[in-house]
Amino acid sequence: MKVMQLLPALNSGGVERGTLDLARALVAAGHDSIVVSNGGRMVEQLELEGSRHLSMPIHRKSLFSLRQVRPLRELIRAEQPDILHVRSRVPAWLTYFAWKKLDSSNRPRLVSTAHGLYSINRYSAIMASSEQVIAISRCVRDYLTTNYSRYLQRPPEIIYRGVDTTEFLPGLTPPEGWRESVESEFPELRDKRWLLLPGRLTRWKGQEDFLRLLANLDREDLHGVVLGGAEPNKEHYAQELQQRAAELGLQTRVSFVGQRSDIRYWYGASALVYNLSKRPEPFGRTVIEAAAIGTPVIGYDIGGPAESLQACFPEGLVPDGDIAGLKDKTLELLDSEVRPVLQREFTLEAQAERTMGLYEQLLAERQGADS
Repeated sequence: MKVMQLLPALNSGGVERGTLDLARALVAAGHDSIVVSNGGRMVEQLELEGSRHLSMPIHRKSLFSLRQVRPLRELIRAEQPDILHVRSRVPAWLTYFAWKKLDSSNRPRLVSTAHGLYSINRYSAIMASSEQVIAISRCVRDYLTTNYSRYLQRPPEIIYRGVDTTEFLPGLTPPEGWRESVESEFPELRDKRWLLLPGRLTRWKGQEDFLRLLANLDREDLHGVVLGGAEPNKEHYAQELQQRAAELGLQTRVSFVGQRSDIRYWYGASALVYNLSKRPEPFGRTVIEAAAIGTPVIGYDIGGPAESLQACFPEGLVPDGDIAGLKDKTLELLDSEVRPVLQREFTLEAQAERTMGLYEQLLAERQGADS
């Protein structure tokens, strides 16, 4: 089987990481893996892991991008993939236009993954217009069926994004000297139990609720850790959060540690991890990463993160926006031995198996129709 994935670029982010994860699994299973994008710093890793990368400017949200339809169609004809898998709206439109003019009797099967709760308009509808849509959660599936039912050719297939259990695993041991290095950089963390809120610094990720929780706890043995960087051009929000922490008297009880590449060790070193997004998110990656390591997670009962908690650690659910409930749940779990159990459907292995199984099902349908 030959699979061609198409996305804007390969720099960073969840969509890009998911593309590389699937490409790696395809190669390991003996399939041919091709990725088409405008390039980026993850291309080297992709190629080292056995996939081919074909560079094409399919990333610009501009009418000029329509010039890429014909070259893309010729590329598809030359490569003859069995599956075209689109993961973003601009590449999806270009791929759809290229694919529609191929011979319908032997053109590739067209698959899309809906990674988000897209704005409701014709532009976004392309993600529901493939032969088979993959939704990364029930939340996304329900959103698609509610808002894009007239475009769906069949019900979306839920395939959760998976955590790599070779990197995130119970009893994970950090490198020698890791904690000492962290405590040297942030001495206020010494001899404390860490409460960790990972996520970009943005108004809807719940950092302000987390600060209110810390103020309500008023425990000297606990220390809040806000892990994540500000979005581009929103650095002022980081300053607002630090000012808010000062107003609440938390100067010595919360640390803003910035973006970290060693987040799995922070999960393992923390007493509790939080996901406090104030609007429904399509998925809760921090929930399943922390659950895989075995650290209890507390989160609001909304969106994709709540799905992950319901499956892996329902004890951590709190009604949306309930600050008093957050305090009660925190105190309850700090004194509890209960731990999350990562369900297999949230593993990278299961994600790859189910995606490849879906491909094979689509190809078998065509063979059945041709016979």
